[in-house]
Amino acid sequence: MTTVRVITVERDVQAQARESAAEFRRKMAEQGTLVVNVLSSPGAGKTSLLAATADHLHARARVAVLVGDIATDRDAQRLAAHAPALQLTTGGACHLEFPLVEQGWDALKAPEIEILFIENIGNLVCPASFDLGEHCRIVLLSTTEGDDKPAKYPKAFRTSHAMVVSKCDLLPYVPFEPTRAAADARRIRPDLEVFETSTRPVAGLEPWCDFLMAQRERILRGEPCGQRR
Repeated sequence: MTTVRVITVERDVQAQARESAAEFRRKMAEQGTLVVNVLSSPGAGKTSLLAATADHLHARARVAVLVGDIATDRDAQRLAAHAPALQLTTGGACHLEFPLVEQGWDALKAPEIEILFIENIGNLVCPASFDLGEHCRIVLLSTTEGDDKPAKYPKAFRTSHAMVVSKCDLLPYVPFEPTRAAADARRIRPDLEVFETSTRPVAGLEPWCDFLMAQRERILRGEPCGQRR
């Protein structure tokens, strides 16, 4: 008679990545670099917002960007005129993971950066589940997408510290109600900060940039930007 033994091994395959991301976050805080993970749907305006933000912060902080995409380095080329930028291409994966971010930071060779933005791949689902070693997570919602996205994609908003509404110059032409979007988002995360911006023309960047500088001051004091939920 053959004896069959079943051995069940329960192992969290992401545990090591989370530990490494936590150590990266600690080291970046020690050197005074705020790490900001930016999430959004495709075409919401992440690259345009980061270019305008880098210009606006020019006299206040040294910034750099790690740009995530499935293919091409076009966004990094666009951002290079505004800040040091390095493209991270996944070759098919719909989100960034920490090892690629760590490699990108090492390749960027910019140790004196005070704010490091990680432009995640356009997707409101998978990126919400991966820790990239950030201190602060931002979700971008464009007026062209509709104001119902917080209710449809709750995890992206629940795990973020702020929501930036982009393309507000188009509000007269699209069926988007900022107060409704903010109310939905705050039902998911009551302490969520909300900023309304546009880049053509540039508007609303001062409160957004003040928020970023305040978050950097928090990590310099050893305080978290906010608690993940």
